[in-house]
Amino acid sequence: MQKLTLTIIAAALGMGSIATGTIEQKLDKVITVDSLGACQGISYQKGRIFLYGDREVGMIREFKMEHDSLVYQHKEYKLTQNGQDVINHPTGIAYNGSLPTFIGNSIRLNAAGTQWRAVIYNVNWNGLLKTGTLDGNLINTIEDDACIQGTRPEYVKYNNKWYVATADYGDHGNEVRLYDPEKLATAKSTKEPGVLYKKFTCTPWVQNLFWKADKGVLVLIQNKLEGRQWRFTYVDLKKSIEAGKQVVISEVNSIDRADELEGFSFLDGNEKGIAVTSSRRNNVNFTSTSW
Repeated sequence: MQKLTLTIIAAALGMGSIATGTIEQKLDKVITVDSLGACQGISYQKGRIFLYGDREVGMIREFKMEHDSLVYQHKEYKLTQNGQDVINHPTGIAYNGSLPTFIGNSIRLNAAGTQWRAVIYNVNWNGLLKTGTLDGNLINTIEDDACIQGTRPEYVKYNNKWYVATADYGDHGNEVRLYDPEKLATAKSTKEPGVLYKKFTCTPWVQNLFWKADKGVLVLIQNKLEGRQWRFTYVDLKKSIEAGKQVVISEVNSIDRADELEGFSFLDGNEKGIAVTSSRRNNVNFTSTSW
């Protein structure tokens, strides 16, 4: 068991506040989940846990927590259309239950990582869960031309309005961008007028985002180096938007893992969470946090 301690700078945060103090976070258990390919992330939806990866095709598998065990529900959803791989490298699921659901796809076009194709798909989420593929459930395909390096959509709330946040992966020019979900849903490109609402600069190697709604905190799920090691950066979303650059509440660098952190989600409440990596073994990690 590994304990992690980090100090929090006092900050007033939108829907709540985090006072000066100490967060104690521990890694409770590590397990291996197979048949995901390289796991790319986790989406937690009211007790339903979706792990997604890039096996022979992009795919999602559904799980449920039973006591302290993650149990596969024998439900798999392939991100294919007419049998063809469409979302081959899923890098984010933006879901909030009422607005459109978006899935990101970040495609590296050269070995140097200087050229990317980033695509956001507006999908019929309930239809995908019912039929198991994108056939009849792919509503719109949006080129994320406003991105710098890749896309990883996640719903956030700012000034009482929902936006789709996304971020870049790379070592320069990184940004968090907020898109208007209604305009994004029908756009062909994120450079179309009105799609991009606000943006701010952030540190490198963001693999995914998690919105901690009750605290107004955006968690940047990052690597310390390209494709290696773990970092969590807790950002004050409101202050970051207003400053045009990330305003960090706390940065967690003390998890001594060499593999590639890909995604993270808190479960119900503030304590339990799951972090996932792209490793073939020990790719699902249970954490607990004391705020």
